[in-house]
Amino acid sequence: MRRARLTVLLLLLCAGASAQNKFEIGANFMTRGELRNGGFAFVDEELEIPDDNFAGFILERTRLTLDYAGENLTANITGQHCGTWGSREGGNFMIYEAWVKFNSKNGFFTKIGRQNLSYDDQRIFGADDWSMTGMTHDVLKAGYEGHGHKVHIFGAYNQNLENIDGGTFFSGGLQPYKAMEALWYHFDFPSFPLGASILLMNVDLQGGDRNIDEKTYHEQIYGTYLSYQPKNWALEAAYYREAGKEEHGLPINAWMASGKVTWKPWQSFQLYGGYDFLSGDKYFAVPPEGRVGMVRHDVVRGFSSLYGSNHKFYGAMDFFYVTTYVRGFTPGLQNAYIGTAWKPGKNLSLDLSYHFLAIATNLDNVKKPLGHEVEFSASYSFRPDTKLSMGFSFMKGTDTMAYLKRSFGDNRLEWAWAMLTVSPKFLSGK
Repeated sequence: MRRARLTVLLLLLCAGASAQNKFEIGANFMTRGELRNGGFAFVDEELEIPDDNFAGFILERTRLTLDYAGENLTANITGQHCGTWGSREGGNFMIYEAWVKFNSKNGFFTKIGRQNLSYDDQRIFGADDWSMTGMTHDVLKAGYEGHGHKVHIFGAYNQNLENIDGGTFFSGGLQPYKAMEALWYHFDFPSFPLGASILLMNVDLQGGDRNIDEKTYHEQIYGTYLSYQPKNWALEAAYYREAGKEEHGLPINAWMASGKVTWKPWQSFQLYGGYDFLSGDKYFAVPPEGRVGMVRHDVVRGFSSLYGSNHKFYGAMDFFYVTTYVRGFTPGLQNAYIGTAWKPGKNLSLDLSYHFLAIATNLDNVKKPLGHEVEFSASYSFRPDTKLSMGFSFMKGTDTMAYLKRSFGDNRLEWAWAMLTVSPKFLSGK
């Protein structure tokens, strides 16, 4: 009965809206099964390494989306549940997005609420859609878009519920930062196939213990992203610098650079290659008070990609910048890769790539190479709202990989997955 009343109410809302207003209810169902052999490293050094490190599981994510679009106002509410089949915990339910956006005819806008932040190639800010939870931010954003220019200014301030009447100490929230301010500017050249972006960001991190030595540290990231697309070619480049202080008060001096070249001789086929370099630390990271048996840092040189879609880069097995090294060590990364993408049919896509992976710093008693990774993926769209994807990755790790990531056996790491994504539209009207 409640479901019938809700349906009638929504139909009445749609029928009563003006012709310029649109309302839509949709969903996204994503189910992914994974098989791992070699898998991720243990984070507890006291655990014994098993002879068999095989794992298999099924993940699910369900989103229900309500969209509204008026003449000068758009809004979105998206609820999300994600979990593992058979898990006693029952998964996690949250509001993934909830925002309103006010638009003006001259290109200015204001957007407030929980929202996804995706910029450029999603290396620093991204939706991280591969993960079950995804990534959103509670922010206020304002900007202008028009005549080839895009300017976005946004900021956030986070707080724990129990601290509303108890100060400003922040820990364990939806996002790791206490506050964040950023400026993003993009320009598309009118008579030249070049786009350029600049990102300036400050992140405030909570340090110390509450009521003892609590302090806010400020971390900055600034850099640029370039995209040049003449005829059958596409060239991308990015450079970012990281400065300020991390959450323990240690100064940061880190950077990253990347480049990618894509050649598309015809519409359904392309070849690509690129190189990523992310700076790293020479010793294990240690807070200022120090720990027995570990070298203390004076400067943090390990680059952090913060809130990007990290699964998109650095190898699909997610050994780097999704999971950590032993003790949280960050020796940086070099990722040289080549690949090919092919669409033999309208609904079928294939991709094959090779990655050579190495650390970025010189360490005592270990060499730089981490291993070789080969990745294959395929996707087929049965209909506009239904897609089946699958993939397989194989990595042959080195002794350095085994030492830093605690890989197992003969360093042969294998991972296979299959994913079904269905995005139906339940109701749409004006």
